[in-house]
Amino acid sequence: MTEVQAGDVLDGRFEIFELIGRGGMGSVFKATDLTTGRPLAVKIPFFELESDPGFYSRFQRELEIGKRLNHPGILKILAVERPSRPYLVMEYLEGETLWDRLQRVRQLSTEEALRIATLICESLEYMHENLVVHRDLKPGNVMLCHDGSLRIMDFGIAMMGAMRRLTFGGWTSRLGTPHYMAPEQIKGQRGDARTDVYSLGAILYEMTTGHAPYDEQADLYSVMNARLVGDPVAPRVYNPAIAPEVEEITLHALARDPDDRYPTAAAMKAELVAPERVQLTGRADRLKAPSPSLGSPYWRVARIVLIALLVPVLLFFVFLLMFRR
Repeated sequence: MTEVQAGDVLDGRFEIFELIGRGGMGSVFKATDLTTGRPLAVKIPFFELESDPGFYSRFQRELEIGKRLNHPGILKILAVERPSRPYLVMEYLEGETLWDRLQRVRQLSTEEALRIATLICESLEYMHENLVVHRDLKPGNVMLCHDGSLRIMDFGIAMMGAMRRLTFGGWTSRLGTPHYMAPEQIKGQRGDARTDVYSLGAILYEMTTGHAPYDEQADLYSVMNARLVGDPVAPRVYNPAIAPEVEEITLHALARDPDDRYPTAAAMKAELVAPERVQLTGRADRLKAPSPSLGSPYWRVARIVLIALLVPVLLFFVFLLMFRR
């Protein structure tokens, strides 16, 4: 079996038209459903990955969850009877990802950021009611459509109610994206709906400030460690134009302890749609700056420098003691 190319027809039904994008695990093509004439998107994994058990598990999870959910804010996946190889058939969307938008404009207006966050909340509320936790919510997994709607995409590491044995353990590239991961993910804990609330808080932070939380850290290890031991820079430090109420919402969602966050996406949405009613609690004044971990690259270098300085001093004192004898 060879890699699919433009002009091929999958299972006599889906004519591959053009390549839309290529990632680390496969390609996405624009295609035409020959039975209906509708344009669709087809995600096809690279052939060498089809026999990988870990990848196949992720692929099956995305397929099952996609077929289970039906909401205007969630990417629709079509069921295909007896496919000849693993692939996903999805609705074709015209637009750009939120990540692409942020690369172009870096910082959105508060009004636009609140609108997008509200729509994401509506999708999360539906997902959580159906016992699905996304676990990898990030700008790259949010498609902004030309008609003003959006779609949440990529459920490859999502957790369903029937998958309660799944945890966050393992290699970080398969757990989520460090800049948007909740502290409990980094700790290897299961997480719940509040994990997605944290990721949405990180997205809202970036949309309004032009910075991801903790992006002042030197490396990804430090980014992950920082959210375990400290808080991000207050949003209004980066953008003083942000209303204190919007800052309060953002920091509420980004609380390190899940019990201190919004309990549900619906609770967060209620404040996003009426920020003027948000009660200020001084969260920005209680932020704790992250302290470097003793295991971080910063402290490893510091220990080496400290040892390099102390060894000559110790040798000098040993020499003096010996000389006095």
